[in-house]
Amino acid sequence: MRGARVLVKAMYPGTFDPITYGHIDVARRAAKAFDKLILVVMQNRLKSNVLFSKDERLKMIETVFENDDNIVVDYHSGLMVEYARRNGINVVVRGLRAVSDFEYEMQMAAANKKMLEALDTFFLMTETKYSFISSSLVKEIMYHGNSVDPWVPPVVKRELEEKMKGMIE
Repeated sequence: MRGARVLVKAMYPGTFDPITYGHIDVARRAAKAFDKLILVVMQNRLKSNVLFSKDERLKMIETVFENDDNIVVDYHSGLMVEYARRNGINVVVRGLRAVSDFEYEMQMAAANKKMLEALDTFFLMTETKYSFISSSLVKEIMYHGNSVDPWVPPVVKRELEEKMKGMIE
């Protein structure tokens, strides 16, 4: 006889500055595979030039996923494995846009596994239509006055427009 079913929590960490339809695609598809997906907004010291504050990113992401029952949003400053260890998470989801993402992500997965042996990384390819877009590219397109409608939800577009007004004026 089998024991009780274990609920599987997974985390999807990222800077999400801002969140794009590519991120949303990966999150929603991953949420179908796990009982709970925690989208963790990370403070990445290598990405010190973020456009949106922690609170602004959290608010946008919470709005995007407000109707997704098993996706929750959180924040962490520090190593991702620390968050996973503290919250009993054994699965990390990483989105891949292209082959060029894989080498970096593979290195990160190996380092994370070394620091937390129980942590497994699941790689999920984003839909092809989002495979070339990044948060950096979205910001650059918006900065130069072009539409970002195909790549970000309306709430993100509004926040980008507000930020850009302050930068261009």
